[in-house]
Amino acid sequence: MKLGMFTACLPSWSLERIADYASGQGYQTLEIACWPGGPGREFEASHLPVATWTDADADATRALFERTGLEISSLAYYENNLIGDLGRREEIRGHVKRCVDAAQSLGVPYVGTFLGRDVTKSVVENMAEAERIFPELVDYAGERGVKIIVENCVMEGWHPDGYPGNIAYSPELWEWMTTRLGLYLNWDPSHLTWIGIDPVATILPFAKYIVHAQAKDVEVFAEARNQYGFYGVVDKGDNAWKTGWWRYRVPGRGDVDWAKVVDRLYEAGFTGALSVEHEDPLWGGTPEKVVEGLRIAYSTLRPLIGA
Repeated sequence: MKLGMFTACLPSWSLERIADYASGQGYQTLEIACWPGGPGREFEASHLPVATWTDADADATRALFERTGLEISSLAYYENNLIGDLGRREEIRGHVKRCVDAAQSLGVPYVGTFLGRDVTKSVVENMAEAERIFPELVDYAGERGVKIIVENCVMEGWHPDGYPGNIAYSPELWEWMTTRLGLYLNWDPSHLTWIGIDPVATILPFAKYIVHAQAKDVEVFAEARNQYGFYGVVDKGDNAWKTGWWRYRVPGRGDVDWAKVVDRLYEAGFTGALSVEHEDPLWGGTPEKVVEGLRIAYSTLRPLIGA
């Protein structure tokens, strides 16, 4: 197992600056954000130009990682592959394929994305649609030596009432998407925790599909949940992600038992990257605070992982 970090938390930094920081801090791998960026995008972290990828880009990236001694654990483009807007869906699909092409040129084994959801349809209807469109994408990646991994984030902000906006949120659905679609997991315990699933209990049953993991914590406020209910605040104002009763934290500052998580991952034979995904609002807002959050995460997880 190797300790890494996801670059999306530092969208204003170049990949070179992030790599230098990560190497100096002691991180071993980078999960690289590959959104196209630009106005109106929900995420703008774009640390590799996969949309215009060239051999020169590949050479420069390889040289950077050779210099810093880091590895690339995955290329990341977490968008809604089942969005109801079919034009937007094709844009997303095309960019996932460009991420696959870049991963192939760099020898990176994984490209991460979301299943997503058409929020006007039921989960069962979305499953049928996924079975129609995902096999071709999985085959495209497989022909290039790349696996598609999906994160189990609920993406409740994509649904107007706070219901799951990504149909990869539970082990019931993991069984379907791994066996029927050929997908793998970028496993994240934070999302499981707030929806009431014991994350540690999910590791061994899905050991062969958990090929990449994200280290994000979550802090739950049970008294506030008594006021708002599981789906959170009704009037979210201009913040679709407002729940009122939980928030993401850096590892060590929330409710996830990281000693048990890492121990169970070792028991499962996990040899991939445990990649810190920093979305902690207390350690966000400026690069300086984000870096301190990454330091806290490192100091929490490093003692748990073998040399």
